[in-house]
Amino acid sequence: MRCGIYGRVSTKDGRQEVENQLSELRRFADSQGWQVYREYVDHETGGTDDRTEFRHLFEDASRRRFDVCLFWALDRLTREGVLETLTHLNRLSGYGVGFRSYTEAYLDSCGMFKDAVISILATIAKQEHVRIGERTKAGLQRARERGKILGRPRIDVHPPTVAFLRAQGLSWDAIAKELGCGRGTVVRAFEGIPKKVSVMLPVIAVESAAEIRA
Repeated sequence: MRCGIYGRVSTKDGRQEVENQLSELRRFADSQGWQVYREYVDHETGGTDDRTEFRHLFEDASRRRFDVCLFWALDRLTREGVLETLTHLNRLSGYGVGFRSYTEAYLDSCGMFKDAVISILATIAKQEHVRIGERTKAGLQRARERGKILGRPRIDVHPPTVAFLRAQGLSWDAIAKELGCGRGTVVRAFEGIPKKVSVMLPVIAVESAAEIRA
């Protein structure tokens, strides 16, 4: 069986040494008769999945370049939170790759309780997802009760101003950036100018110029 070893420490200044993890993990892999395919080592926080070797680990797992992922402890693999952690483990399982925590023997998808472990992880992940949804709804309700306006704030765009900027040769995107709104808002404002007025755009532009400079 091929094994991918993952090791991580939070800093790059030498105050934490990842070799302590790796040496024990190598010995454990050897005792299990596992062939080490590759060691993936990050020197950064586990609070995000944006880690170079962590990404490489999952890329190789998706290609089944190893059969089991071995790590020192779950918090060495990730510290992102319950839902994210379980999502990563389920991704490995989805690739057909097992996982084993060296210091947490119960966290072993390769043993006789593999199906039970995966089922428990899936159940916990579902409950965490439900709790996140409930907290989000509760937060939105509290905001409404306090009179907060939710969603993107509305920006009133003066059509003649759009006409003036358009007459200056600015693109829709440039006008939107200038006025601090979306491209669609700018286009709708311009299209809202009556057709009979459109022939007077040069005049509107001049009047808008004075308004903008005021």
